[in-house]
Amino acid sequence: MAGNKANEAEEIEKPQDSDKQESSGDVVPVVPTELTIKHPLQNTWTLWYYEHDKKKSWMKNQCEITSFDTVEDFWSLFNHIKSASEIRHGCDYSLFKQGIRPMWEDDANKEGGRWLINLEKKQRESELDSYWMEIILCMIGEAFDEYSDEICGAVVSVRMKGDKIGVWTADAEKRNGEGVLAIGRKLKERLKLNTVIGYQVHKDTMVKAGASIRNTYHV
Repeated sequence: MAGNKANEAEEIEKPQDSDKQESSGDVVPVVPTELTIKHPLQNTWTLWYYEHDKKKSWMKNQCEITSFDTVEDFWSLFNHIKSASEIRHGCDYSLFKQGIRPMWEDDANKEGGRWLINLEKKQRESELDSYWMEIILCMIGEAFDEYSDEICGAVVSVRMKGDKIGVWTADAEKRNGEGVLAIGRKLKERLKLNTVIGYQVHKDTMVKAGASIRNTYHV
């Protein structure tokens, strides 16, 4: 009996011929198919980085880093860049659908607006990164259901007085605000926010830059 058990253990540990290929006399392991297949996202996303330099124009300060369209490429990118809380004051990360620039004037953005989440300085260490990551996962995972197509992208801005995250949508008046409000409610739910957040229309922001902007919607 002992001899039979030893033989059984030897069989389990012994590599099977179907798991190997012969190449130039060497044994080459075959990678399982499920490990080579990437999981595609519904959209391709582009990461931008903004670093304030007074010597350059606003657009010159915007740097397009890279684009990704699979789950694996997303994690490969975000596991090798600085987190939002680590970038310098005055800098932004922007993640937008490919072909949409992180600017009000872009054709995909100009009729829309943004849900704005303001954070106090003390929240940078405790919540900024988790909020930013959760918003990214909502966007690339199409978590806004029938209104996911309305999402253009999101921007996280690190500032001395307090950080902010904006989620940009394409149409500020979609179905008389139904879609905008649904996106806002989903954000509050996913981020577990207990405070009211407001939605600002880009056209209002453009004409009142630097001034207090009224919220068209709030949840």
